[in-house]
Amino acid sequence: MSGSRSYHAGLVAEALVERLYERSGRQICARRWRGSCGEIDLIARDGAEVIFIEVKQSSSHAQAAQHLTPRQMARIYGAAGEFIGGEPAGELTPVRFDVALVDGRGQIEIVENAFAA
Repeated sequence: MSGSRSYHAGLVAEALVERLYERSGRQICARRWRGSCGEIDLIARDGAEVIFIEVKQSSSHAQAAQHLTPRQMARIYGAAGEFIGGEPAGELTPVRFDVALVDGRGQIEIVENAFAA
């Protein structure tokens, strides 16, 4: 897939995931949030909990999952730490890291607490 097509496919995947979280009653509070450590695709709130969501798109869910690297996870952790620093409860804020896998048909698989596995 060309760079431009891949970029636009990623935007569409993020929009699909955003709608899914909103339909489940969670508020999206940031899109493509960037800190000094890196970028987080989506950040949602579920009550007091903050959910950091990494969206991966490919022709299959398995291929999408393979695109998440340990280095990328470390950047997401760092950026999440920066974001949490601005929360009223700071580091005591309950958080979770989800990965949203989007296949070529637009089907979404959410892996909740994916970084804990």
